[in-house]
Amino acid sequence: MTTRYEEIKSWLDQYNLEFLAIYGMGGSGKTTLAKYIYDSNQNTFEYVSFVEDIGSRCKGPHDLLKLQEQLLKDILGGKKRKIPSVSRGTCMIEEVLQTKRTLIVLDDIVDHKQLVALLGTGKINAQSKIIITTRENTDTWFDHSYWRCQKYEMRLLNDDESQELLSRHAFGSKIPMAGFKELVLQAVQYCEGNPLALEVLGSSLFKNNTISHWKSQLNLLEKDIDSRLHGVLVRSYMSLPYNSEKELFLHIACFFIGKDMDYVVKILEPDYSATSGEMGKWLIMHRLLQEMGKNIVRHESIKSPAKRSRVWLNIDTYKILSKGKGSKTVEGLALDMEVLLEENFAIKASELKTDSLRNMDRLKLLQLNFVELHGSYENISEDLRWLCWLGFHLRTIPSDLYMGNMVAIDMSYSNLEVFEPPMVLQSLQILNLKDSHNLFEIRNIFKMPHLETLILWNCYELHNVCETIGGLKSLATLNMIGCKNLFNREQNNLLGASTSGEVLTKQPTFYFPLSLHRLFLKDCNLEYTDSFSLGFKIQPYLQYLNLGNNLFEFIPCYNHLKSLRVLDLSFCSRLKCLLCLPRTLAELYIYYCVLLERITFESHRFTLHEFGYEGCNSLYEIEGFIKLVLIANLTENDLGHLKWLQEYKNHQMCLVGDDELTLGRSSQIQMLFEFGMMSTSLPDIKDPNITPTYISESTSLSFEVPSCPINKTLKGINVTFKYAVSGDDWVWFCKVSTSNGVVDMMYNPKVFGKPESGKVCIWLSYWPIGKVLDMGDTVSVSIVVISGLEVHECGVSLVYCDHETLENNMGWAEIVGVDLTDFKLSTGAYYLCRRDFFSLMEVGRLTPDWFRILVGDAIDYTEVRGWRKTGRPKQVNDSSFTELKTIRCIIDGPELEHVYKIAEMSKSSIDDKTVAFTSSLLERGVQSSTRSDLIDKAIEEIYDERYGSGDEKFGNFISTADEITIEESDLYPHVSMSFSKKKVLVHISVCPSLFE
Repeated sequence: MTTRYEEIKSWLDQYNLEFLAIYGMGGSGKTTLAKYIYDSNQNTFEYVSFVEDIGSRCKGPHDLLKLQEQLLKDILGGKKRKIPSVSRGTCMIEEVLQTKRTLIVLDDIVDHKQLVALLGTGKINAQSKIIITTRENTDTWFDHSYWRCQKYEMRLLNDDESQELLSRHAFGSKIPMAGFKELVLQAVQYCEGNPLALEVLGSSLFKNNTISHWKSQLNLLEKDIDSRLHGVLVRSYMSLPYNSEKELFLHIACFFIGKDMDYVVKILEPDYSATSGEMGKWLIMHRLLQEMGKNIVRHESIKSPAKRSRVWLNIDTYKILSKGKGSKTVEGLALDMEVLLEENFAIKASELKTDSLRNMDRLKLLQLNFVELHGSYENISEDLRWLCWLGFHLRTIPSDLYMGNMVAIDMSYSNLEVFEPPMVLQSLQILNLKDSHNLFEIRNIFKMPHLETLILWNCYELHNVCETIGGLKSLATLNMIGCKNLFNREQNNLLGASTSGEVLTKQPTFYFPLSLHRLFLKDCNLEYTDSFSLGFKIQPYLQYLNLGNNLFEFIPCYNHLKSLRVLDLSFCSRLKCLLCLPRTLAELYIYYCVLLERITFESHRFTLHEFGYEGCNSLYEIEGFIKLVLIANLTENDLGHLKWLQEYKNHQMCLVGDDELTLGRSSQIQMLFEFGMMSTSLPDIKDPNITPTYISESTSLSFEVPSCPINKTLKGINVTFKYAVSGDDWVWFCKVSTSNGVVDMMYNPKVFGKPESGKVCIWLSYWPIGKVLDMGDTVSVSIVVISGLEVHECGVSLVYCDHETLENNMGWAEIVGVDLTDFKLSTGAYYLCRRDFFSLMEVGRLTPDWFRILVGDAIDYTEVRGWRKTGRPKQVNDSSFTELKTIRCIIDGPELEHVYKIAEMSKSSIDDKTVAFTSSLLERGVQSSTRSDLIDKAIEEIYDERYGSGDEKFGNFISTADEITIEESDLYPHVSMSFSKKKVLVHISVCPSLFE
């Protein structure tokens, strides 16, 4: 891999050559190389994104939208944006790419249209780099655009590289075990240098490392002369020990690529339960493996698709249904009539009969998108577990349709007017009626006692949901986005209302089940009323609440929601205040709440991990965070000794610093209240009130505190400095310290003024530290400029007030009026900064020396990493893989902490996810070992364990945890080992990104 990287490394340094197209056959390592480049260079770019497996994920009409949202979120530094349409998403991405210096990988592009949808056709920042991997010919893709592209053909591995990769998967080391050298050479020839084949074959042989087993498997491959690569994959599939694993693999290959993992697992594994599992984990499989799986099914009956176990091609399914030739062998059947009519204009949507399904007694998976099926529904198999019928044409559910074994029903875009289960559905866990625009009523929900997910998104005409929904004990996710009529206070039939047609004289109360974990009520025209108080009085498990784009002006206190972690109120255009938000809240999103003015917290502290507040132009106070108010809106009492500033309230000053806070705000002069201090920026005015007592033409000064005037008390100090700006990165701090050791503060304001080009402005701040200053104390003030500012002079004035009685020995909470404990460094100094300068370090625009300039060599900059001192955890540069769950069906064992093997899709295996430890933790027990030595030692230990002689060593080696992972990156990055006390078996494999 290093050799290939060196061959194209120069591309990274070429200006105005934005694109690199890595092309070649499937499984040749294109994704591996792209990931290697990405991992090696991501820290040198402003923003990065890795969009994986686009070919498999881009199947349906909304899939491109999901990919756009992922890409946009990445290149905006984690900020979530809603995209209304693909065309709008393209424009939004284009705008960002023009200005941001980005590194983007688009993996497995199969169509030029996908590239245009994701990136547009406009100009891209000349310093950005975009890598695409594809099997396609890209010669014409860049002919008519601003883009410039370098192409790189992915060569297959040579013999030495192939031997090493196979050995890693088969033996867990770089070289073969004793006695296997010739067999490895033979196996390498069958794989023809294809990394995927080597990976898969090695993993399958790992289960039985005996010479006789190897010879047996290689003899079988010897017969596959026409396609040895295909033979390698098939033999590895055949090596799966259980038929259930093989069936699971084929189901996923034929029907479920790109689907949510929990959704699929519930359908295919009856014993799996993931009521509160994470969303956004998509099943991904290498295209060669998909093709291999489908070929296995095709060979069940070469000439007659009706005799196969699974039928997924639209034309095959259409012929089966139109000719009534279904057979008992069919377990899965899929037809999308809209796609078929687009692909084949000769097809006419003739009337299809349910009789075609009569003989399919084993049918478990049925997808009939936009298909009109006529006849008796009792012909449909009673074993059906998954019914996906988008655009279902009937107004009600047929009474003769047996649904007793169905686990998931998806009738999105249906013509249903009433949904009423014809029987008790004991197995049903997921019901999706999204965009059923004629749906008026849902009845008898109690007949679905184990329902976990109910999706009613954009059911605009829904007026009534049976009140028994409140009694469901398993419902974890309820999505009612866009159900505007359901919550219309002018309607009689509200949630919980009578369905008898009687006029209700009293508005009903809304009841939501106690089991809810996630509740979506966005776009529902909700107002605060007696019938819907928004109180959610008893919701002990509610973790996620989306009330976005509604009509209320305020919401009640939610501190009784003890599990609430995420609250989304974005686009609530009438919302004016948020008071007493619960202490459990970790994420708050209030994008474009244009009238929102104030936010307070139950704990009176700002402890949010994620906070999105762009477009809140009226927001002036976030408790424990900041307060930013127009001078014109402050009283003389608010301003105190700075009341003279009101004379300049109509002056203009552009604010910079936090874009989310400053964009769209008034340019009139504003006062920032932060950390108990006040600061503002002014034009270069001449006013005696701003003339400092102590002045320095440099960036620092010191003075001794004089005696106080009679009947006066020292209240604090005003610090000012004049400055001009240059460049785009403005990093500076104001440091104040005292000789008595009580004060040692370094402050960077959340926002400050930016003067016009060639002009100077004044930063004015008030520090209320007078209570700890005595006559004779030396006060030192300095403006530490890291980048972007030119300081002309600085000054300090003492601020006095009429005599007051003051206490001694006060803590900082009393001194400045706010608790600064979380901002105290190990040196005792206070680092008062809520801006994250580490993103500038990661792109090379700021070196670690900036922190040494600020605090000296006493501590390392990692002590104030990111937002850690304000409640935000350390930001890990984790790419899009955090939202992906890759499935490598025939690789033995989990490849990464968040990657699952198909055979392990059960409750127990999901619960026993690998715990990752860094090499430094492991090296506590093996201090003298290199990483390679450590892995070789581990292999030795485990081989002993497999033969019953290494139990003691194995137990000692991983005594710190039930499971650990060691990573090795000498030649192939991200090779990982997972050790488990419970399973004893070692899994050695390469992470999903290594081979496409």
